[in-house]
Amino acid sequence: MAVEGVTKRFGAVQALSGVSLDFPAGQVTALMGENGAGKSTLLKILTGDHQPTEGRIMTDGRPVSFGSPAEARAAGIRIIPQEPEIIPHVSVAENVYAGSLPRTAGRRLDRAGLRRRITADLERLGFDKVLDPDLLGSELTPAQRQLVEILRALTGEAKVIAFDEPTSSLSESEVEALFALIRRLRQDGVAVIYVSHRMKEIFQLADRIAVLRDGAVAGVLEATDTDEGEVVRLMVGRDLSTLFVRQDVTTDRVVLDVRSLTTDHVRDIDLQVRAGEVVALAGLIGAGRSELALALAGDHPVRSGTITLDGRPLRPGRPRAAIAAGIGLAPEERKAQALFLHRSIRDNTSLVVLDRLRRLRFVNRRRERALAQEFTDRLRVRTPSVEHEVRKLSGGNQQKVVLARWLARRPKLLILDEPTRGIDIGAKSEIYQIIADLAREGTALLVISSELPEVLGLADRVVVMQNGRVTGELTRATASEETILQLAMADDLAPTGLPLSPAPTDAAPGGRS
Repeated sequence: MAVEGVTKRFGAVQALSGVSLDFPAGQVTALMGENGAGKSTLLKILTGDHQPTEGRIMTDGRPVSFGSPAEARAAGIRIIPQEPEIIPHVSVAENVYAGSLPRTAGRRLDRAGLRRRITADLERLGFDKVLDPDLLGSELTPAQRQLVEILRALTGEAKVIAFDEPTSSLSESEVEALFALIRRLRQDGVAVIYVSHRMKEIFQLADRIAVLRDGAVAGVLEATDTDEGEVVRLMVGRDLSTLFVRQDVTTDRVVLDVRSLTTDHVRDIDLQVRAGEVVALAGLIGAGRSELALALAGDHPVRSGTITLDGRPLRPGRPRAAIAAGIGLAPEERKAQALFLHRSIRDNTSLVVLDRLRRLRFVNRRRERALAQEFTDRLRVRTPSVEHEVRKLSGGNQQKVVLARWLARRPKLLILDEPTRGIDIGAKSEIYQIIADLAREGTALLVISSELPEVLGLADRVVVMQNGRVTGELTRATASEETILQLAMADDLAPTGLPLSPAPTDAAPGGRS
């Protein structure tokens, strides 16, 4: 499959400009670029969601035109989107085969046939140990929703499969199963397009790396003949070493003081964060880092222990009290837990400061627009207007809107849970600069990240967790990937022994963060 001279314009905005790329059968082509570089637009053209303004799509040496996603799917072209579309009230099996469910002679659902089909496919694809076919869509974790989309895409004969940030929600074992599947697809002659911002994954899987910048092809590289530095330079026009900008501006003033905090998910947590300090919470999946953040923000009940903010005791279990005291939380699942996707940037930015914008009982819309514009400009959110719907922004710009909300509130402590998950290197650099600026202004920052280079580049101190407990603390001088992993995998700790509640999945949008 290939595209030749593809240009796409949306009104006055040119998203793609003369893109010519081929996607050979039996190879993995990594498609890289900053958010806004044109990757999503190109995928939507390949899968029939958009039609090119100029240029053409080629399959088997012949030009083709897809008027709809159904036409592209019939031609064997599939995409696994970053945000899965799951039917909540039916099973995994019914989600996977929606539209092609087996029927009995009486046109009823053939449940036995469905069971045989899903069991065979799960075993064939290597997901039988990580996905229960009887779970309802509403019961699935983000990782399981992603696996359902992968299974759905692989029903029928596929010639081209595009994976869009497929590992952003997956555990290590699920990632290994996915990589084994992709290698099997390559051996079977399928053309694989792999979109990711994770360099390690790209160099593990890709045969070729195609880089887009500003809607045009910046270069196509053989994966074995290049390195991360060259890819980054093609993507953003600058060196990887400039990503982290940190100065030690820590003061002696303790903003957050946690003593012996115990919840249903964490136990005996002692933690301090000072004004101007960036403390990273490191650990493996399931360590309890996000659960600790939710407890600090008042969203999880506390069994025992104390939380003190700027010298004043904080009553736990009350999100409004936490916000009023000066705690802000940008959660891991920004779309599900932080943003009103169908509302404007203005609405999302002003959410936690409406009390300051009211006159009598009415919000002063002029002041609200001015506030949203101030932080949109400050954080360089790429948007035509503060009235633009948040769902239409890139992942990096959506994250900036979440940060704008809390900057408008001026928190004493800002908790950032996976702040750069699913965003490109250029947007990461801007988020890192925002974190450095906030520290310089005296904000205390608690950053949760699963990317060790990010932890080491940002943090003044690293607190490592495992099984809901703190296993150690490292200074900037003593922290390394090896020392963090040793603490994260300390084998002398057993689970807390407390009855654990299910981890939160889809909190109400904007309800707490």
